[in-house]
Amino acid sequence: MTTGQHRAAQPETDPPQDDEPLPTIAEQMADQLGGWRGLVESSIPVVVFVLANIIGDLRPAVIASVAVALLIAGLRLAQRRPIRHAVNGLFGVGIGAAIAWRTGDERDFYLPGILYGIGYGIALLISAAIRQPLVGWIWSVLVAKGRSEWRADPKLVRVFTRLTVLWGVVWLAKVGVQAGLYLAHQDTALGVARLALGYPPYALLLLITVWTVRRVTREPQPTPLPGA
Repeated sequence: MTTGQHRAAQPETDPPQDDEPLPTIAEQMADQLGGWRGLVESSIPVVVFVLANIIGDLRPAVIASVAVALLIAGLRLAQRRPIRHAVNGLFGVGIGAAIAWRTGDERDFYLPGILYGIGYGIALLISAAIRQPLVGWIWSVLVAKGRSEWRADPKLVRVFTRLTVLWGVVWLAKVGVQAGLYLAHQDTALGVARLALGYPPYALLLLITVWTVRRVTREPQPTPLPGA
């Protein structure tokens, strides 16, 4: 048998598939929110601060909230669990606690979150206005494994632009409520609003985003006409 015949006899194998299926909606939601444990752990330091500040004074409340955030991060590290959400929570609590400690005003504990929310909301709307929707790029990084083929699909660009506007409006509305309470010196109400307007709107936006993008990407493409 010649070399050419030998090669012809070899069964053809399909090229390896590099594309892995996208995670399910539940998997994507759980990853971004850190699951129920992530939701609870990220809220505990703020709850501790609000309760300790009502019962006692500002400084014990600051110390207690930072201590709890450090404890949660340490437990996750000891259990070899992902600490991304714990570190993010510790960073936010730490900055707010430092500002409140320095100024002696308990409402300043929430100031970094308010400023961050305003900046994030404005950035979302600007990115949509210049046709570089931030939600699309975040999707590329967190879900599509760095791929950005959506930029070549006008339909997906429109979808991500609308989703980015939705995120920006909701984010600014949420932070607007907190900013109003901050300016009105409603410290306890501000803490409650921080908890109530924290993860629920975020989870709802994530659900809408994942469901919308997956529905659009799974729609059957029109069959091209012969000779087209």
